[in-house]
Amino acid sequence: MVSAYLDIIRIRFLMMLAYRVNYYSGIIVYALNIGAYYFLWKAIYGTKELLGGMTVTQMTTYVAVSWMARAFYFNNLDREIANEIKDGSVAIQFIRPYNYIVVKMMQGLGEGLFRFLLFSVPGMVIVSFLFPVQLPSEPLTWLIFLAMLFFSFLINTQINIITGLFAFFLENNEGMMRMKRVTVDLFSGLVVPMSFFPGWAQELMNLLPFPAITYLPGSVFTGKVAGSAVYNVFAVQIIWFVLLIVPLYVLWRGARTRLFVQGG
Repeated sequence: MVSAYLDIIRIRFLMMLAYRVNYYSGIIVYALNIGAYYFLWKAIYGTKELLGGMTVTQMTTYVAVSWMARAFYFNNLDREIANEIKDGSVAIQFIRPYNYIVVKMMQGLGEGLFRFLLFSVPGMVIVSFLFPVQLPSEPLTWLIFLAMLFFSFLINTQINIITGLFAFFLENNEGMMRMKRVTVDLFSGLVVPMSFFPGWAQELMNLLPFPAITYLPGSVFTGKVAGSAVYNVFAVQIIWFVLLIVPLYVLWRGARTRLFVQGG
């Protein structure tokens, strides 16, 4: 069974490889996006050396690594699941000798590995030449960041699958998917780092899984979080991954009893 899941990762990777030109052009788009944020934050900082606990260089690095990390953990599994539920093709998945949720995770991982190798890595290299990005010098920091990036993928994918499964109950969850995407981008710290929010908002966001997707890995990468605190924020990611298994499992069990076909 493990080999079957590995094949699913490989197949999705090869599927993405067939459309690699789109991602090469995407590197340019992301670079322009990072450039826009760089000049925006530079104007916000003005003559100040420190804002929100970050220097200008740290902020530039945070913006660059956060957007390039998003290329890895981002996927449209929620939309894929919703479409399969609508056309009834998900019923075929039920009779196959594998777990539907795990298959979706593996498909997302195959897509993520493609984006990481052919988008994030070359994109980060290009951005490093264009903007004053300060990369970590400690190998341990890189290892911890990569591990946290993997958990960012897991947590974001769990949220996507949960959102997609709501199509079993809502029939059309298009609005929910759009709301989820905006919520993740905003509250994960992708648009604005969490340290720039008011104290009460930070306390509220700490009760949500979204900062574990972008803000925590980005803080470790930029050195905003260092020393033993790195392991604490890594533990937060692991805890959220475990906690999200519960609603995912409950929702999946309930969803299997509500299958009906809207078309196909």
